[in-house]
Formats: sequence, structure tokens, C-alpha cells
Amino acid sequence: MSELAPLPTRKSEAFRYSDIDALAGVWPVAREEILVPSGQNTSLSVVEQGEAAVARHLVIEVEAGAAFDLRILNAGNVFGRIAVEARLGEGASFTLGAAQLGSGAQTLEIVTEVSHEAPNAVSRQVVRSVLGNQAVGTYLGKVAVARGSDGTDAEQSVRAMLLDRTATANAKPELEIYADDVKCAHGCAVGELDAMGLFYLQSRGLTPPEAKQLMLQAFIAEAFTGAADEESLTQAALLRLEAML
Repeated sequence: MSELAPLPTRKSEAFRYSDIDALAGVWPVAREEILVPSGQNTSLSVVEQGEAAVARHLVIEVEAGAAFDLRILNAGNVFGRIAVEARLGEGASFTLGAAQLGSGAQTLEIVTEVSHEAPNAVSRQVVRSVLGNQAVGTYLGKVAVARGSDGTDAEQSVRAMLLDRTATANAKPELEIYADDVKCAHGCAVGELDAMGLFYLQSRGLTPPEAKQLMLQAFIAEAFTGAADEESLTQAALLRLEAML
């Protein structure tokens, strides 16, 4: 019988900002393996908005010429961690759109590692976080481009919105590139709602909560644009935002 993996500590980079006590209650985390065969297009939506602590580990292999579209809504749980490992074959495509919505004392995490292991693969990651009260939201994302993976095209867009100064956003997009002919970029920003934008909407008759909700709706919309179930994901996110505001 194999031994269970030991509970990680914050010395491990992937768990640097994690709530280790909450993680202990759901450890070990089972690997959920997903294979996308060559030439196929597949999508998956993950919605976590219960109350109990939850941790998931998705391991995805996208074979040559295949495409996988993953959308995540991480909200509600006192502790919610979703780790994603994706390996891309030649000409494969991987899309991640994720929104984290946290308030109270929640700890929410999305940790990704996308490996371009063959030429001409494309990956797109869009992560949006809205955090209030003492919530902590974390995104750790690594894109690894192996030797010989020429033609790689990878992007990461990471933005967080703080509703209160007591909330915390952690973000670390990372590129590890061992090929020459590649196109890789990442952007990261943490901020607050634009005061002038809120004033403008309120001057047009919206209440402060309505103005905030409209601006936040536009902020998180990018995470779900183009998803197969875009409407249901957006509606679930809006219900959570209403509760937060």
C-alpha cells in the first residue's frame, strides 16, 4: 500500500498563501485526470460555491490538434482551492477563464501550470478576482515552454479588485521558456473600483450597490466570454456578487 502524500507547508511555492489548517481537512486531494484526444474539442465548467472547505486537482492532457476550454467560478467556500495542470501537444489549444469571488474570512486559490511540450500550441488564461472584508484570493500561474516547442503562443491576464482595504490579493504569473521562436506575455494588476466611474453611474440614477454590481459584472465578464455556458456562469457570479455587496 502506497503512503499518503504528506500535508504541504507554506514553504512549498504552490501553497505559499494557502490556509494549511483548512487544507488539512480535505487532504489528500485526489487527481482528476482529463484526456482530450487528438483533434477533439472539449469544455468543462467548474463551479464551487458551497460552504465547506474544498480542494480539487485537475490534470489535463490535450493531445495534438485538440482544444480544451476550462471555466472556473470559485466562490462561497470558506476555503476553495483549485489546482490545474495542463500538458499541451503539438498544435493544441487550452483556454482558462476563472473568477474568484470572496468575502468574510474566505481563502480562495487558483494554481495553474500549463506545459507547452510540442510546437505551435496556444494557451490563454484570464483570471479575475473580487475580494471583500478579510478575504484572501490567490492566483499562482506558471507557463512552461519546453525545448523545441517553437511557435508557442501563451498569454496570462490576471486582475484583482479589492472592495475593502482589509482584503488581500496575491498574484504570481510566471514564464519558464526554453524555446526561441515563441510569443509569451503576462499582465497582472490589483486595484479598487474607479471612484469616478461609480459617481457617473450614480448620477444616472443607480444606487451605490447597483453601480458597484454593474462595474463588477463588467470586470468578471472577461473570464466567461465565449464559454459554452456563459449565461449560467455569469448568473451564478452575479448572485454571489449581490450577496457580497
